[in-house]
Amino acid sequence: MNMEERKLSEQESLEIIQQMIDTAKQEQKDNGAGWIWWGWLLFVASTLSYVNIHTGWFHQYFFWNVFGFLTLAALVFTLVRSLFIKKVTKVKTYTSDLFQKLNIGFFIFLMLIIVAINVGVGPLKGFALLGGLYGFWILIYGTIFDFRPSIVGAFVTWACAFAGLFVNEFQYTMLLQGAGVLAGYIIPGHMAMNEFNKIRRK
Repeated sequence: MNMEERKLSEQESLEIIQQMIDTAKQEQKDNGAGWIWWGWLLFVASTLSYVNIHTGWFHQYFFWNVFGFLTLAALVFTLVRSLFIKKVTKVKTYTSDLFQKLNIGFFIFLMLIIVAINVGVGPLKGFALLGGLYGFWILIYGTIFDFRPSIVGAFVTWACAFAGLFVNEFQYTMLLQGAGVLAGYIIPGHMAMNEFNKIRRK
């Protein structure tokens, strides 16, 4: 019996499975850059909106309109890049496929809430719904990566979202929005980046 026909032992099978799992984890390791970029954009938009309410620089939703334009531009750029720039083909894993579907679902739900804000829900309750969506996204990623700061951050973000349902002034909605993304995106994002850099230096 040659090597190709030899049956693998239970230990060898387990080792191969473990190697596949380790490879998938390494490929999907999150360096936190996306969380940091997205979090700071949301935090700055929330903070400037709060300041703008007291200073009257611009229209009340000016900074959120700017944020929306930047987000749309980034999405278009990403789409164009994916269509016209050839990439090295990688093996598609269950985890990468899950992330892809999660991102698609998140952005569809995000657009749904934004449209709802503009057609009747209103910004006070609409931003609370956005906070709920952020918390869900953070919890899923934190669970997949087994990253406790993101899991804790998700619950803090949800707490801010629930509190947002009971405020009646937009300035407090902005404070809660800023606090939520600080706890859910920015702090865990920087912690993930530090951990990622430590692993790479080893």
